[in-house]
Amino acid sequence: MNTDHAKRVTKKLGCGLLLALLMIVLGAMLGYAIGGGNPWAVFDPETWQHIFDFLK
Repeated sequence: MNTDHAKRVTKKLGCGLLLALLMIVLGAMLGYAIGGGNPWAVFDPETWQHIFDFLK
């Protein structure tokens, strides 16, 4: 396998994963804002603890 091809594929996968993560974070922030909350609360560890406790 050509190493240039492998590097291009790896770079495209990395960019895709980074873009997906960014969209998830922005979507969570938008969801909090539409729900009337503080969009920055997405980054609060207590928020995630509450979510995990709710899912148990």
